[in-house]
Amino acid sequence: MVGLVRGSGSGKSTAISLLERFYDPVNRDILLDRHNIKKLQLKWLRSHIGLVNQEPIIFATSIRENILFGKEDASMELVIKAAKAASVHDFIVKLPNGYETQVGQLGLQLLGGQKQRVAIARALIRDPKILLLNEVMSALDAHSEKIVQEALDHASHERTTIIVAHRPSTIRKADLIVVVQSGRVIESGSHNELIQMNNGAGGAYKKMV
Repeated sequence: MVGLVRGSGSGKSTAISLLERFYDPVNRDILLDRHNIKKLQLKWLRSHIGLVNQEPIIFATSIRENILFGKEDASMELVIKAAKAASVHDFIVKLPNGYETQVGQLGLQLLGGQKQRVAIARALIRDPKILLLNEVMSALDAHSEKIVQEALDHASHERTTIIVAHRPSTIRKADLIVVVQSGRVIESGSHNELIQMNNGAGGAYKKMV
């Protein structure tokens, strides 16, 4: 798990777009297991990546169909498995129509944390090797953030996860935290290493914490 952290405009979300190959870098290369991603078949590359954005797109259809947009030919068994991995199954089965519940235009029938967990389930249904999480906590209240954080901890198990975040609390458990400023890495290390940097005085990350 790698956490990218710093304020707006520092280049964190751009890194996510580069990994997805929405566009390519002008200089240098992006490597996946030492292979230049430009040389990998694009559809194959993206089939191994799950992406959850800050404002998840929820369609005016059922919860089941919203999750299935991640893998349209998936069985109901896989839908439930993905929902459990995203910690949203228990909430869904309590609804009057369960997985067939209509969420309304833009998912207006769901709260922010519920939308995010449905979006996480959509990303997980394809069982991605790489999970990209782009500011998934920024619009949530404290209660929803705690629930979604637990879902992310579970979802990131046994897969490469890259989290873009404003809040240090979101990436505290990451194996590597990278502090980005104006498109450049200014600090990197684990939470404890960054807190103890400069003989305990700390640097940019400690000030954010």
